[in-house]
Amino acid sequence: MSRTREEVEATLQTAKVNVEDLRSTAQCLTFSETFTSGDYSLMEVDDALCKELEAGGSLVIRGDKGDHAVLCSQNKTYDLKIADTSNLLLFIPDGKTPDLLPADQLPLSIVSSEIAGFSNHYWELRRCRPKLKKLKKLLLENPFEGPENEKNTSASMYTTEDLLNQIQASNEELMDHLKAIHACSIKGFWRLLDFDYEMKLLNDITQLMDSESWSFSRVPLKVCLEELRILHPKEMIEHCLECFGKKFSEEGEVLFALEEDKICRVTAQMILQNAVKFNLSEFQEVWQQSVPEGMTTRLDQLKGLALVDRTSRPETIFLLKTEDLSEDTQERFNTLFSMREKWTEADISPYIQDLCGEKQTIGALLTKYARSSLQNGVKVFNSRRPIS
Repeated sequence: MSRTREEVEATLQTAKVNVEDLRSTAQCLTFSETFTSGDYSLMEVDDALCKELEAGGSLVIRGDKGDHAVLCSQNKTYDLKIADTSNLLLFIPDGKTPDLLPADQLPLSIVSSEIAGFSNHYWELRRCRPKLKKLKKLLLENPFEGPENEKNTSASMYTTEDLLNQIQASNEELMDHLKAIHACSIKGFWRLLDFDYEMKLLNDITQLMDSESWSFSRVPLKVCLEELRILHPKEMIEHCLECFGKKFSEEGEVLFALEEDKICRVTAQMILQNAVKFNLSEFQEVWQQSVPEGMTTRLDQLKGLALVDRTSRPETIFLLKTEDLSEDTQERFNTLFSMREKWTEADISPYIQDLCGEKQTIGALLTKYARSSLQNGVKVFNSRRPIS
């Protein structure tokens, strides 16, 4: 039964609340006949997410049965955690917040609102890194090795929708990573190029550059497609140029400027991938000879790809790719400290940079997971935990 104005005023008087200090509308709450506590969940969203939802955007919960669920917007990923509250949270669909009520002091009016449900917890969102390690594993089930090797039509292949159903990442984060790992859309399916095939593509392009005496900063797309179409599909040639160069137009002609660092880096990977360790000086000589003329190799091009061991005699270098390490922060540090007891910040930074959360620095990450000390006047870091 709804309360009368007199009953509300009497209640306020008993509570020693001055009616003139309040809005002129009182909302009297009653429980709905269909009241339930299990049909609703609450989620706390920040201003950016709220505006995205109000603009018609959507949020998606992603994860397999064995995964910790994450929530994804169009461009961000969030951990989902239940937060308990000591205050009972009531769901009132037709309830009005103070800003929706008249502020003028008219005679007190009574509005009835029904409580549809309640909860004593809500979902709390915390921005997290997308979980992308599984992506490359899926795409490597059926790498593209060239049109002549496309025989197994029953092999696993994935559309964008398929990947979004299995990868815990937002749409934009997924697409950015597909581009970063040089994945290519072939007949609607995302494929990774076999590394040897990708290197053959790149080698044929650089050989054409050499024979035509082109500068690597001005590679014409049209001529590349015409000259190499006998060897490779046109879309693969253009894809390779997009992976290792920047497209631009000049007087109506499409050109590519090949990026020195990217080509030097992938050439180093090709040299190192079949060797456990490589003599550093010999590697540097072979590496420089293997890149196109006019390009200069530098060790800083190999951050997060290869590691130099300056304690060995002679000095050596070996392949160590960030993408092959665990996505879990503690496991990543355990692996790195089991390989090398002490690290300089310059050496370890490329292997933990991707672990930094929003507004988190490498220094803060090292403070949490490592101890620092001086070794021969150089600051080094070792594990906070015993490494077995």
